[in-house]
Amino acid sequence: MPYTEDQKKEHIKELQTMLYAISMTDGRIPQVLPDGDYGADTRKAVEAFQQAYGLPVTGETDSATWRRIAAVYRALAEEAPAAYHAFPSRTFTLDIGDSGELVYIIQAMLWKAAAWYDNMPPINVCGEYNEETAEAVRSFRRQTGLPDSGCIDCYVWNMLVRFLEMKA
Repeated sequence: MPYTEDQKKEHIKELQTMLYAISMTDGRIPQVLPDGDYGADTRKAVEAFQQAYGLPVTGETDSATWRRIAAVYRALAEEAPAAYHAFPSRTFTLDIGDSGELVYIIQAMLWKAAAWYDNMPPINVCGEYNEETAEAVRSFRRQTGLPDSGCIDCYVWNMLVRFLEMKA
């Protein structure tokens, strides 16, 4: 059965997908969007990969290049989970009225803490820093010996992260 044009496009798209993922962690590799077309952008990404990983720089994806790209891609997928540093700075605080991604993250952490300990109030994860969130923060602060307040600062963040790491 002959190698069809559709199969070729799928293989190119797979190559581009792996290169794109690699480029997210290796700034030497330019990003290429997976479109199934082996155009100038794909050629530049392959050349950059070959240069960065000690392969002959041809811009073509020979067997050695394909195997090395696949190996680097698999290594990225299989490595230990990366830390996500969500808290912006030592002086940053969150309080009633704030909203957004960081509030969601903190609420999810407080929700998990409440699932483990009866003395922690349950909390809804909604992304809005409301009175329910403030009460859960006050409870957590009391449990960990921090000054009684409904605000989240770097101290609360660090204690909450360490608390959850102990249970993981």
